[in-house]
Amino acid sequence: MRAWPSPEIPRLAVQGPPVAVHDTSINARVTPSPEGPARMYVCGITPYDATHIGHAATYVGFDLLHRAWRNAGHDVTYVQNVTDVDDPLLERAAKVHVDWVELAERETELFRQDMTALRVVPPAHYVGAVESIPLVVALIERLHAVGSIYQVETDLYFSVGADPAFGAESGLDRATMLEIFPERGGDPDREGKRDPLDCIVWRGAREGEPSWPSPWGPGRPGWHIECTAIALEYLGGDFEVQGGGTDLVFPHHEMGAGHAQVADPGTRFAQTYVHAGMVAYDGEKMSKSRGNLVFVSALRNSDVDPMAIRLVLLRHHYRSDWEWLDAELWDAVDTLAQWRRALALGAGAPALPVVARVLSALADDLDAPAAGAAVQAWVDATLGHDALADASDAEAALTMYSVLDAALGLAL
Repeated sequence: MRAWPSPEIPRLAVQGPPVAVHDTSINARVTPSPEGPARMYVCGITPYDATHIGHAATYVGFDLLHRAWRNAGHDVTYVQNVTDVDDPLLERAAKVHVDWVELAERETELFRQDMTALRVVPPAHYVGAVESIPLVVALIERLHAVGSIYQVETDLYFSVGADPAFGAESGLDRATMLEIFPERGGDPDREGKRDPLDCIVWRGAREGEPSWPSPWGPGRPGWHIECTAIALEYLGGDFEVQGGGTDLVFPHHEMGAGHAQVADPGTRFAQTYVHAGMVAYDGEKMSKSRGNLVFVSALRNSDVDPMAIRLVLLRHHYRSDWEWLDAELWDAVDTLAQWRRALALGAGAPALPVVARVLSALADDLDAPAAGAAVQAWVDATLGHDALADASDAEAALTMYSVLDAALGLAL
């Protein structure tokens, strides 16, 4: 599947420090030390509706990690999926009387446009669920060979008990898992399952639904195993970061880790699990089921500067839960106007110390608010000069343009 075009990213004259991130699985900060390219998998969209601000916050958050690794001197292999066949997509297509393939292609293209406008660096591998079906089938065969797959009617299930480490990624107890599981696509009450927490890996064909051939009859992949198969194919096991929103901690990332670790015992699926917070609107988490959405494309189509949208996202730490307020957007528009006035002076307050502070802040668990505060301090100092001749850095603007783009993704 085609990704979106990559923005041109300036190279900085200085190298950033090693990047630390918060690992959900141990509730502590770690500093991945890649040998070769830094490898990252971030779960992608199910394209049954437009990109909302909650999506954008997650992908901009991991874009900061992508950029921080690059600025620290690493190549990055970034992989993202598109769940272009799944229950929500098929249900939406039926409701609006649109072919599900057409709906998926349309919304995926809109997502590409939104990511391009927000200057998110694209993944090296952007892979759809449909095109990954051969990978899924091969992985299920491996799991079946070690006895962790069983059949209920025409569906195949994965036995979570086959993974001795099951539960280690989320840290949840069984009671909490059983409470969350049905809210996030699970079917704990289905008759015939060996364990209520076992998850589906192959959904046998239903009338009116798309299906593909497999050794177990026609059907389509389960959600969790899709991501596992793609990640293992393009990154291998024990890759540096598995990322997504906090709503994916369980069951999605827990199940994905289980699939991989049972298929290849002794190898971790990912070294580090990093999760972005949730964005609310009108007092509740922004979600398609509730309909309380702010769409990136709608803001863009109303002539809002995409860099202002990105700045609003950067003003919230990627791990925080927060609420979208229109007032923050208009404040970001005013802030960018002020920053552009400072940059237009050409010279200004010393910029190299600001570069160091920005890179250090982002290496400290992607602290974009602290990085933005360092930029604002430079703007205040620059606009506060009595005369341009008093400025101590004649190339300050050029340096600031570069760090704003390379580190924060803001092209001003």
